[in-house]
Amino acid sequence: MATDNDFAPAHSTHSTPVVCGPGAAIGAGFGIGVVAAIMGVAAGSELLIPTIVLLFAVDIKTAGSLSLLVSLPIMLVAFASYSRDGRFAVLGANLRFTMTMAAGSIAGAVLGRLLLGVLSELVLIPALAVILLVSAVKLARHD
Repeated sequence: MATDNDFAPAHSTHSTPVVCGPGAAIGAGFGIGVVAAIMGVAAGSELLIPTIVLLFAVDIKTAGSLSLLVSLPIMLVAFASYSRDGRFAVLGANLRFTMTMAAGSIAGAVLGRLLLGVLSELVLIPALAVILLVSAVKLARHD
């Protein structure tokens, strides 16, 4: 019979995760999916890594990889629903910006992949914390 600990993702940083059952994964995924649908996939993605690290006690590098895999179905569903609703019409007016940002994102992903083996969790976790805090402050001040 499977236990909650059998469900734990590989590379857990603790012998006993804080919460590690299929119900917790479904609940976290559901909540992140709702946020992603309401505020955009990027908003949901910002929640994935902290959720995987804190809720399932997975190291940050593995959490980053898992978040990419979890984001893919979210993006596909969002893309399908946004296409059906005609919400992508705004892209035509912002094509240059979108393409420029996409090019930068691809270059950043390549560099990030190279740095993944070099940077330790001692650098990555505080960096993620600062990024999330700055984002939270800027969002709170946004009009």
